[in-house]
This record gives sequence, structure tokens and C-alpha cells, in this order.
Amino acid sequence: MTQTTQHPIRYSRLGYARLQVTDLAASIHFYEDLVGLKRDSGPDGEVWLRCSDKPYDLILTEGPEAGLAAVGFELESRAELDKAFTHIETLGYAPKWSQPDECATRKVEAGFTFVNPDTNLLVDFYVGQEIAPDAFEPTVARIARLGHVVLNVADYSKAHKFWIEDLGFAISDHVPGRIAFIRAWPNSLHHTFALLQGERDNLNHINFMVTDIDDVGRAMNRMKKADVPIVFGPGRHLPSTSIFIYYLDPDQMTVEYSFGMEEIEEVGGREPRILEPKPEVLDTWGSLPDPRFGKTGKILAHHG
Repeated sequence: MTQTTQHPIRYSRLGYARLQVTDLAASIHFYEDLVGLKRDSGPDGEVWLRCSDKPYDLILTEGPEAGLAAVGFELESRAELDKAFTHIETLGYAPKWSQPDECATRKVEAGFTFVNPDTNLLVDFYVGQEIAPDAFEPTVARIARLGHVVLNVADYSKAHKFWIEDLGFAISDHVPGRIAFIRAWPNSLHHTFALLQGERDNLNHINFMVTDIDDVGRAMNRMKKADVPIVFGPGRHLPSTSIFIYYLDPDQMTVEYSFGMEEIEEVGGREPRILEPKPEVLDTWGSLPDPRFGKTGKILAHHG
């Protein structure tokens, strides 16, 4: 199969995910003490957590419903940001430049936001994010980065158009019409995002990539001791080759650790594969997900 998707935007990385949680104190404990993120100061109403040299990788806010409030992507350059704004404006998605005070708060040079009209998910593009004043020091797990965000989507064709055709994400592997593992091109990680056909629009999971297989094994025992439900794994994904474990946060939203991931280079990288719709695609070791896996966490409508 030939990769025919055009790439109107050059991405650097998945920058952050913003979750709304119903009990901020419980979620801070979970993500800091059990997942292993470092808490840093954020603006009023936000808790910043990080696993990198950036000021935040996960943003928590408190509200009446748990879910995904926004995703942010860092682009390669200011010129690329300007080009992306024009492209997205031409598509009719009404992007809005962030004001200087907003950029200062977010610790970025410049950025803009727009809304996916299908799911109402807020998408944030930016450049020039500051480096955190101190290094990230791993605690309970050697986390390398925020790896990816995965959505369940009620209308797969609309989601495919938005993320792949309009925003230029590259397909790495897919079950046509049902599942797409996509990367923020030309970022080489097998997927920084993924789409799964579902009954409704909701968060499937967020992922943190760890640097040692022992981090997966230790997480299994650490979560069990803390009475955190493990809902899938340990196992190995066929598409990305990653070894994984999934567990639930205090709001029952699904979180993943994964170790190892195929990388597909911008030049000379392989073409996308068509996968068979069978359980072995998700786990070559043969485990099956708990019914709670990937079910909780609304995509929270953006207003304003």
C-alpha cells in the first residue's frame, strides 16, 4: 500500500494532554505517587505534572465530569506554526491565536487553538516551549515521555478526515474503517495518536513510555498493592511491538505504561500495514482487556 496522505503540517511531538478529574487531590496522589510524574506549579485551577524537560506533560483540572479536555502538539518552527494557522483557517476550523499573556502562562513562544467540530475536542498548536528549570528525576518508574493519546470515535470516517486528511497525521498501521495508529509526522514514534471505532466519542487511554521492561513489571505489583485495577496486560502489541500494561486512575480513566516502540523515519520509512481485526493484534501474548478498559472519560466540549 502506498502512503498517499499529504502532510501540510510538520509536527515536533505530542506536547501534553489535559484531563478534567472529579477529585483533584486523589488524582494528584495517583499521577504523582503511583504513575511517577513530577508535580510543578501551574496557574490557578490547574495542576501541572511532567515526565520530561518541559514544564508540563499532563495538566489536571477539577470538574463535575472526568474526561479529556484538550491535547497539545508542538510544531517544528514558528514558520510552520504560521503555515498551519493558514491551513486550518482555510479548512474552516476557525483557529484563534493565543494572546501574549496566555503564551507567557503556557511558557510558549506562540500558539493557537481550534476545535474539532466532530467531537468538540480542543486542539492546541504551539512552538518554542520553555525548558523546565530543573531536570525530571524518575521516582517509581523511569518514564521517558508522554507517548500517545487514543480516542474512541463514534464516526470513524469524520475522525479519519480530521486527523489524517486535514491535519496530515501519518498512518503507521490500520484496520481500515475501524482502527488507525497514527503519528504526528514527521515524528518517528509509531503512534502519537490513535483512533478506534466506538459507540461514542470518548477517551480510550493516555500513554506514558517507560525506558525499561522492569518498569512494566514493577507497575503491575505496585498497582495491585494500591488496589488500582489492572485492565489489560501485561502483554505485547503487534503493531508497535510495545510491551504494555493498562490500569485505571481514580476516575476509572485508562492509563498505559509501554516499553519499546517501533520508529518509522521520515525518509525511507516503511509503508502502513493493513491489520486483521482480531484480538492478537492488540496482544500477541493472548490476554484480553477487562470490560472497563478504555470506557471512561468523556471528550469534554469546549466552550468559548
